[in-house]
Amino acid sequence: MAAHQQAPTIPNLKNMIPKLEPRRRRQAHENRTPHPETPSLPSPPNSSTLAFQIPARRILSTADHELFLSSPSYNLIIAFIFGLSDAVIDTPISAVKDEDCSAPVKTIISILDEAEALVQATPPDEADGSRFGNKVFRDFLDKVKAVSHAWHQRLGLDSDAAIAEVETYLNQSFGNRTRIDYGSGHELNFMIWILCLYQLRIVDKSDFKPLVLRVFVRYLSLMRTIQSTYYLEPAGSHGVWGLDDYQFLPFLFGASQLLHHPFITPLAIHQQLTIEEFGHDFMYLGQVEFVNSTKTVKGLRWHSPMLDDISSAKSWSKIEGGMKRMFVAEVLRKLPVMQHFLFGSLIPAVEGMSVESDGGGALDEGDLEGGTIVVEHDGVKHVHQLNSWGDCCGIKVPSAIAAAQAARKTGAGESLRRIPFD
Repeated sequence: MAAHQQAPTIPNLKNMIPKLEPRRRRQAHENRTPHPETPSLPSPPNSSTLAFQIPARRILSTADHELFLSSPSYNLIIAFIFGLSDAVIDTPISAVKDEDCSAPVKTIISILDEAEALVQATPPDEADGSRFGNKVFRDFLDKVKAVSHAWHQRLGLDSDAAIAEVETYLNQSFGNRTRIDYGSGHELNFMIWILCLYQLRIVDKSDFKPLVLRVFVRYLSLMRTIQSTYYLEPAGSHGVWGLDDYQFLPFLFGASQLLHHPFITPLAIHQQLTIEEFGHDFMYLGQVEFVNSTKTVKGLRWHSPMLDDISSAKSWSKIEGGMKRMFVAEVLRKLPVMQHFLFGSLIPAVEGMSVESDGGGALDEGDLEGGTIVVEHDGVKHVHQLNSWGDCCGIKVPSAIAAAQAARKTGAGESLRRIPFD
């Protein structure tokens, strides 16, 4: 045996171990669709040339919708809504004082105050106990309709025909009588009502800031009261595309308000102290606070995942541009929403669009119960209920507000069975 055994050779692993490299961060998905521009807002028409008419549905097919999307009325609506949004850039609600409001704006606010008084005078039927809409809501709508003519006379409309056209949009802005629900289509009707007042020269461009920060904010407060009182259901099974069960425009106008804010960032919607301190002054934060208050489960990522995702945006300018893009894509370009839009002389249809049978405007929603039209989606026709907003052929969705209030009344609190997406 050899005196010295040769030591085993130790392999050199230096070149055998794979070289570790830092993982490259995956590029965030970026929507390459350009943000829509704000078109120039045309001057109001000469009222002497108008032949007032009760607004009626004219978008009854895909072809009608395409005609609308290339029409002057489409551009008018975008110019008006985006013009309002641009008017409140970097402006908190508290910046507009009473003395900044014109007489017509003050009258509009007083009308909304009186509408809220009608809510208080029409309490819900507590015996109902349902998480779906309370039928006393229809009594409230009847009272609104009864005083609507006088309201418009106070705004300076002296023609019965003009009032009949304009009041249609206001009466449709509080929710659906048959389904007892509310959604972005009703919110849009309120803005079209304001647009009609612009078309009639009752309000003008100098009123745009108060129209958003005083009038729309007052309408938003009124609708929260109505939603909470009568348990209005969301109009459609997805709410407003994951942002909120009911509203959309507070997020567009609210993003404009915060566009260049020095310290409130998009992530602030997760900071309760920031929301509590600034929610009264900035619609975006105030709406997030309201959304949180109506859910039976805590955490935006559970009940409002889209809002949660949007909060990771680097700037409010990205959010503001995205909200404008969403308004075009998810409101004006969605047939299930726009097939309910009403056209009159102030927001006219274009030649070639369909006309509802039997004289057009089936406007009294009480007469619409069970009413149907044939709707064409992507070339396929089917029967669609006239009394549904939002999702086409959507399902009934219980009111999240009803669930939250039921928990408070019974003291169940967090013991209530959680329903994250109701």
